[in-house]
Amino acid sequence: MLTLSEAAQRNRTPPGRGTVVTALGLAQILAWGSSFYFPAVFASPIVAETGWSLGFVVGGVSLGLLIAGLVSPQVGRVVERRGGRPVLLTSSLCYIAGLTGIALAPSLTVYLGAWVILGVGMGTGLYDAVFATLGRLYGLGARHAITNLTLFGGFSSTVCWPLSAAMIDGLGWRGACLAYAALHLCFAMPLQMFATRGAVAAPPAVATSEVGAGAPLPDETVILALLMGILCIASALGAIFVVHLFIFLEARGVGSAAAIWLGTLFGPSQVAARIVERLFGSGYHPIWTMVGSCGLMAAGLILLWAGASLPVIVILLFGAGFGISLVVRGTLPLALFGPQRFPRLMGRIAFPSLMVQAVAPSLGALLIDSIGTDATIGTLLLLAIVNLILVAALLSMWRKTIREH
Repeated sequence: MLTLSEAAQRNRTPPGRGTVVTALGLAQILAWGSSFYFPAVFASPIVAETGWSLGFVVGGVSLGLLIAGLVSPQVGRVVERRGGRPVLLTSSLCYIAGLTGIALAPSLTVYLGAWVILGVGMGTGLYDAVFATLGRLYGLGARHAITNLTLFGGFSSTVCWPLSAAMIDGLGWRGACLAYAALHLCFAMPLQMFATRGAVAAPPAVATSEVGAGAPLPDETVILALLMGILCIASALGAIFVVHLFIFLEARGVGSAAAIWLGTLFGPSQVAARIVERLFGSGYHPIWTMVGSCGLMAAGLILLWAGASLPVIVILLFGAGFGISLVVRGTLPLALFGPQRFPRLMGRIAFPSLMVQAVAPSLGALLIDSIGTDATIGTLLLLAIVNLILVAALLSMWRKTIREH
């Protein structure tokens, strides 16, 4: 039988890396499914019961993303100073409070106010915050942990869309929101607290002489600005493409039923690309993953713009590129700037990306209404080309750094 001191010591012992990633990954499925993917299933029954505008109901997610972007710089600073445990605890508490508020909302104003709280939960508990936590825990060795985590996140819609539909059928949409709040209380919060127990209080001291893996870089402000620009454009392309995918496909002559079937390939293509990156990524620098990501998204948009007769190829290419762009969002800053500054930099990088992700779907709708679907696809293609130019500039600076060292 364990003594009290032995039990206390065991509670302070950090879990193994695989256990940490699994626990945080399972919590990510629930976090994404009850926030970002929330409207896909919940919007219609909410509108049907309340009579609230569909635009405002769906706009809760955009509001949440805006709030997440606003809090992200502070989140990075907290993770840097104190580790991810207090941040992830805050996330769970905000998910519980926000989902409960949505469930009990008597008016649209209260509903949107609950999304403000949920937005804080998103900013403290989705990828950027958890990437920062893993970077602080494992230093430069966090690359595989980050990639593995995104494999879990890739199944959020697969798991939570049917779960949401089943709960709404059995409990109504308000009861389903309360059920999600209970799952965060009884499932996600304990997992996250278990995963971060015994985490060190001081930033990890990691020595490395590897250029591009934490070594000093010239013109770091320019490097960071290029990286932020690339990730912002990738976020915008992904948000507009995913939200308006069916419109784009129908404009290319794909029927509604076929478009829905094709849409189901988007998630698996992301996961498949992340698996490939996980298997082979240790053999090359993450900057090449970024090159591949932007190239795949651009190739998909070129085929869509040209009216390709095989739209499945468009979905697979763009989905794969966008899927690994979310991996690079964590692994490339870690490799370029090192683990000690990584949590703070993740907060700075997340701020513009989340802001763009929040407004991009509405901007895409305005573009479709004002200039037409074909011109909108052309605009997205232009953005993809600009992104490739930014990647080329970043790659050039990185290679220059290698030569100088």
